[in-house]
Amino acid sequence: MSVAASKDVDTSKGNASMAVSGTTPTKKSPKRDFLHQPWVRTALPFVNGGLAGMTATTVIQPIDMVKVRLQLAGEGAKTGPRPTPLQVTRDIIKAGKVMDLYTGLSAGLLRQAVYTTARLGFFDTFMGSLAVRAKESGRQVGFAERAGAGLAAGGLAAMVGNPADLALIRMQSDGLKPKEARANYKSVVDALTRIAKSEGITSLWAGAYPTIVRAMALNFGQLAFFSEAKQQLKNRSNFSSQTQTLAASAIAGFFASFFSLPFDFVKTRLQKQQKTLDGKLPYRGMMHCFGKVAKEEGLLRFYRGFGTYYVRIAPHA
Repeated sequence: MSVAASKDVDTSKGNASMAVSGTTPTKKSPKRDFLHQPWVRTALPFVNGGLAGMTATTVIQPIDMVKVRLQLAGEGAKTGPRPTPLQVTRDIIKAGKVMDLYTGLSAGLLRQAVYTTARLGFFDTFMGSLAVRAKESGRQVGFAERAGAGLAAGGLAAMVGNPADLALIRMQSDGLKPKEARANYKSVVDALTRIAKSEGITSLWAGAYPTIVRAMALNFGQLAFFSEAKQQLKNRSNFSSQTQTLAASAIAGFFASFFSLPFDFVKTRLQKQQKTLDGKLPYRGMMHCFGKVAKEEGLLRFYRGFGTYYVRIAPHA
């Protein structure tokens, strides 16, 4: 038998075998092909990160609302009220309804979508450049370089997301004003439009400096202490890998909260403030706010609501 004839016989046998077994030649799934498109693979981390951040925001929005109200309580008075998170929650519900705890959710979702996407984008860009440079030098990207990329990405993303952050604070603090003085923002778009129209578009970046420093301090606490805590737990304990991760997250969340809360406090004060009847603002900037609060309210005021803030931050660590 010739080689060609042999091939024909083998092919016919193969086809016959497939026909008997009921199988058909495999075809690539269109869905699988779509998910493996280069642009889809590039976009997926941003989409997943944004959706994850928005889901987390939806869950912790009531905690964030209570945190903001705690930071604004007793403003300008050293012996002012010292409400507990439970008292604040009860007052919010008593003054309106349970869903008032979700005031500003649209701004929180926009802020998370913008901040998370921008942070991932900047971080990916920075890491790409660092990887190329490291490869040329015949080494790997080190921890210090990764940390620097994370800090820079967090700071830049915070600046991009500041308008949504400001709208969130304005919407959450609006209920503290007398009814006749409230803005009663309908949504984040309504808040941004009205603030820009009445105070100028640059006012949307009020509190940008402490927002940026807060993001960098938060990332520093998460990056540095999570890695260190997990390594120490691995060397000094018999905990399972999952327990080590959870414990390291709790430790990193504590230090991230400790380093970033004073800046978060000042950010809230600066973004909430509006001009008084004489046309002046209570705080001229970040350093003036730090000095004025320390003098009038005491240094410990910067850490008011630490427990609430920790509960909000720790899961992200």
